[in-house]
Amino acid sequence: MQTQHKLASIGLALALSLSAASSFAADVMVGGAAMLPTKDIIDNAVNSKDHTTLVAAIKAAGLVDTLKGPGPFTVFAPTNAAFDALPAGTVDTLLKPENKDTLSGILTYHVVAGKMDAKALTQAIAAGKSKATLKTVAGGKLVATAKGGKVMVTDEKGGVAHVTIADVYQSNGVIHVVDKVLMHQ
Repeated sequence: MQTQHKLASIGLALALSLSAASSFAADVMVGGAAMLPTKDIIDNAVNSKDHTTLVAAIKAAGLVDTLKGPGPFTVFAPTNAAFDALPAGTVDTLLKPENKDTLSGILTYHVVAGKMDAKALTQAIAAGKSKATLKTVAGGKLVATAKGGKVMVTDEKGGVAHVTIADVYQSNGVIHVVDKVLMHQ
């Protein structure tokens, strides 16, 4: 009886250890930093060296408090390289105080209300017969499609962003890293 009890205790300890190890391994690395699901979108984004332009833009647009809010939000987060691909001077112009409304519109175009992880996105794409139309917080539309196991998001101007890192879970939603700044209007 004691042997069975000891074996059960060892088994439970092993199971708990494996469970704890898998929860630590579940932290996604973005821009050289672990994205902790216990932190909100802003608290994680500020640690990613690949998203310094996005964070600066969020601050300039006055959206920090919004994205620290309860959400949940789904954010398609462009990398620094995505912002660098815009025409020269675009980011500097957008960061000026007089362009705060325009910048806010662009950034909220990357945000969908609710938590749509990769599973939910692929289900929506399947239900929509190969595409899902997503309404953004800015009031625009994004179209999500999938090909070869990869999700793409098309903006209203026809630009296509590829999801390069999916399912970066946050305490107030989920981030999908994308390789293009999405535009509308």
